[in-house]
Amino acid sequence: MAKLKLKAGSRPPWVGLAAALWVQISAGNATNFTLYSSALKSVSGFSQQQLTFLGVANDIGESVGLLPGIACNRFPPWTVLLVGVFACFLGYGVIWLDVSQTIHPLPYWVLWIALVVASNSNAWFSTAVLVTNMRNFPLSRGTVAGILKGYSGISAAVYTVLYSLLLEQSASKLLLFLTLGIPVICLAMMYFVRPCTPPSGEDSSVHVHFVFTQAASVLLAIYLLTVTIIYDKVSLSDAVSHVLLAIVFLFLLSPLGIPIKMSLFRANAETITPLAGSTEHLAEGEGAPSQSVPLLSPSSSTSNLGSFFESEYASDVETLLAEGEGAVKKKRRPRRGEDFKFREAFIKADFWLLWIVYFLGVGSGITVLNNLAQIGLAFGVENTTILLSLFSFCNFVGRLGSGALSEHFVRTRTIPRTLWMACTLIVMVIAFVLYALAFSGTLYVSTALLGICYGFQYNLMVPTASELFGLEHFGIIYSFMLLGNPVGALLFSGLLAGYVYDAEAAKQGSSTCLGPECFRLTFFVLAGICGLGSFLSLILTIRIRPVYQMLYASGSFRLPRASDH
Repeated sequence: MAKLKLKAGSRPPWVGLAAALWVQISAGNATNFTLYSSALKSVSGFSQQQLTFLGVANDIGESVGLLPGIACNRFPPWTVLLVGVFACFLGYGVIWLDVSQTIHPLPYWVLWIALVVASNSNAWFSTAVLVTNMRNFPLSRGTVAGILKGYSGISAAVYTVLYSLLLEQSASKLLLFLTLGIPVICLAMMYFVRPCTPPSGEDSSVHVHFVFTQAASVLLAIYLLTVTIIYDKVSLSDAVSHVLLAIVFLFLLSPLGIPIKMSLFRANAETITPLAGSTEHLAEGEGAPSQSVPLLSPSSSTSNLGSFFESEYASDVETLLAEGEGAVKKKRRPRRGEDFKFREAFIKADFWLLWIVYFLGVGSGITVLNNLAQIGLAFGVENTTILLSLFSFCNFVGRLGSGALSEHFVRTRTIPRTLWMACTLIVMVIAFVLYALAFSGTLYVSTALLGICYGFQYNLMVPTASELFGLEHFGIIYSFMLLGNPVGALLFSGLLAGYVYDAEAAKQGSSTCLGPECFRLTFFVLAGICGLGSFLSLILTIRIRPVYQMLYASGSFRLPRASDH
């Protein structure tokens, strides 16, 4: 496959990042399951366990991204996004037909498959923009991952406000928006998400731009939570509702201010001195000499930006013949911190430790998210939209904060990001115990703590995987890590939480369970699971500390030389 030409210049990566934020909001559509799950349950007459297994289908589709991961190395981002558009339209279209009773009733297995297809659009959307932007900003992986995953996390609050202010809390209208609105947004953003020459890390404006984007997202998150609370307490007119939605739209447009500013106030190129290893030379003419020492080794991620979309695997026969004739040197196995192929990473103990820690942390968090509406009702909360918005806001804080916090300490103290995973897992133990004990007033505290920790767990895996195993095959490695999400949902949400809930409901002689007993056993089990995850993440931290000392010993990202390649 021919090489794809990189878009040169300092502005295109920021245009792509701004577009990616809209795609990430779209990629959070699976979080809407809580908003329409009650309607789906009542219309179809499902039990809680049947509904929970539909939630598992939602998580399976969202997290099974092996095909998008492979596609990101073989096709341009727009083709990956296009597959997501079709999956979103088809999957949510079928669910809308059932909930609106346009075609009703649909068999359970049809709805289950439709949910897998619908939420699988998230994997195509998110993988395309995440892989592309981490390659466009290879020196700021933690920060970029935090911003992108933060917007994905806050998407639940965006949809909740949209559901309340514009869609009149109608599950049918929400599903119609997911069927038509999201594909239109992603089609509009498709052109701008593309591989670009990374901006030079030495330009101090890069940091300022990241801070501006983070600040805009924080203000958006606070605004969304405030609007949700106001709507719950005060009756708003249609005109006021539309104004409040318009402000949300302006917040989402704010990251475009960066490339606009860069167009109006161009930086003086003479004042910028390239760092060793700056990737700006990728935009220069072919064969232009450079005296600087490369930041990334020839086999590393940044220097191979132009070949990401070529076929990954050369003929083994040709390689063996070339080695026998002495034309090439036999390649050694990569060390941690260099670029791994998926099969090379798959056999590493650190790969599986990271996967298990992620599976335990995110799997337990997704159990609460899938059952949040039923948890709220069991605890006596009639309107669960505030609960969902609170979880979404805190999830966003965790995702954005984990990127900034871990990036600071990894550069100043070479502390592995997995240490923060261990800390947040301990906090999750506390949150689950508070849920189980059901003290007065602790429901919202527990939800807030769990939302923050869930965001930490979800986001920290992303840069950690890229630092340990490289960016060249990051798409498929990241996608495999995401499998911890549906596996956790199946075991902890589908089999455990659904069974316990229905058993308690049967004792009460109803299909709806009320009281803390509905989830108490589930919460105690999840607390034990998070305790195990914290212990394993400490082991992983000790194992990979030398890798981080090698990568960040100078205070900035460096990859080891692969002289034997």
